[in-house]
Amino acid sequence: GPASEAGPASEAGPASEAGPAPEAGPAPILQVKDVRYTYGAGTAHEQQVLKGVSMHIAPGECIGLVGVSGSGKTTLIKHLNGLLRADSGDVLYEGRSIYEKKYRLSALRQKVGLVFQYPEHQLFGQTVLKDVSFGPLNLGMSREQAEASAKESLAMVDIGEDYYHVSPIDISGGQKRRIAIAGVLAMKPRVLVLDEPAAGLDPATRYMIFDLLTKIKRELGIAIVLVSHHMEDVARYADRVYVLSEGQIAMQGTPRQVFTHVSRLEKLGIGVPEITAFTDALRRQGAAGLTPAVTVPEAEAAVLRLWKGGEAHA
Repeated sequence: GPASEAGPASEAGPASEAGPAPEAGPAPILQVKDVRYTYGAGTAHEQQVLKGVSMHIAPGECIGLVGVSGSGKTTLIKHLNGLLRADSGDVLYEGRSIYEKKYRLSALRQKVGLVFQYPEHQLFGQTVLKDVSFGPLNLGMSREQAEASAKESLAMVDIGEDYYHVSPIDISGGQKRRIAIAGVLAMKPRVLVLDEPAAGLDPATRYMIFDLLTKIKRELGIAIVLVSHHMEDVARYADRVYVLSEGQIAMQGTPRQVFTHVSRLEKLGIGVPEITAFTDALRRQGAAGLTPAVTVPEAEAAVLRLWKGGEAHA
């Protein structure tokens, strides 16, 4: 309806405005305020990639970041730990600007851990344990402390001690992915940023990676930023979703607030979870009482309600 043209869902209420801070709840651990960024400024190839992006992440929250290729997702996450510096705007970690003169970016990079796509290409230690100890050693931990942290993180990702002295080259793709995540966890971050963490993995291994992320969030209280093309994953695991389109936040809200706008997302070139498309198609074909569902259990409940309602009228 017309409500969805103006911006995110009207029923999404004030949370859908791209405000700098959440209306209620804990203070954000990470805030992005009106960040603009241009690649190749002053050259013939100058391209403005981020055009005033604002977002916030609360402690222990899982944020989904979605958008078509080229929308600026990877550029945006490189601002979260200072790998790229905004042309204008601000990034705050625990309320403090990371652009302050004396700010130690090395400390920020420990607190905001980035796991890029296909992180196993970055595994280089002779053994799994050495690889996962590398970050903590770089932080200035003693070898004992670094190995203790590495062992803890490997246990967290279900890699046992029989793997400590194996070369990372000799193990499966899913195990490599988990070891790469353990390498970042060993640095004891507060925010974990993952770019397509399940890219190129078979379905069983994908589920394993996402169950692992759920466990990390639950047991360690780490906030997670999940960049993904897979809307099913985002709908299932994210608390809130930001939709990036041409360098701007086009929509935001809970998965339910965002993904039920099927036609608006289609216009932005973004799919919706298959179950959402399916329930939306049923609704358009005459199941008038059906609201688009975002997860399979939700769809089952909606269809059952509709069916029971129909039986009552029969």
